[in-house]
Amino acid sequence: MTDLTPLTALRDRDPRSARFGAVTLSEKSDLSLASLYIGAGRTKPHPFGLDLPDIGKISNAKDHSAFWVGPNQWMIERKSPSECDFAAEVKAQAPETAVTEQSDGFVCLELEAPEDAMTALLAKLINLDPHSLTPDTAVHTGLDHMTVFVLRRSVTRLDFIGMRSYADSLWHALATAAARMNNLDT
Repeated sequence: MTDLTPLTALRDRDPRSARFGAVTLSEKSDLSLASLYIGAGRTKPHPFGLDLPDIGKISNAKDHSAFWVGPNQWMIERKSPSECDFAAEVKAQAPETAVTEQSDGFVCLELEAPEDAMTALLAKLINLDPHSLTPDTAVHTGLDHMTVFVLRRSVTRLDFIGMRSYADSLWHALATAAARMNNLDT
């Protein structure tokens, strides 16, 4: 009989996690994502009580958050897997918009580290001034040979959201940087 056990983006039964000195890298497999687009001339809705943020910002409301991904377009997140189609839940909250399910297309990897270690890691990982990425900011940038969304959740926590098809490469890039910073073998 075929084994239909669900696997994470990194092809494990449980989300992967590793510690490199004071840095922890974790796969977040419980994230639901949907993109939301507002047509020209439409008013911004407030799905799940969210104020859709401006460029480079994150807004939060209870279990949901949103970040800007392009003109009139945002990614809506929920920090738990959807029981059904998350896009349908978002569409019910914002009926005058175009909504597309994104949960299975992306992987979310979280880095937790003390502020000084986080600043050093950011300087090595992305081509941006680490001090410009303050809490509740989000950028779409390059990391290694990939494009990712980098969300600064707090001073000590970063989420990297990238395409599921390069989940292993993203894990490798983050784990290698964390290990090298701590002079550890990966």
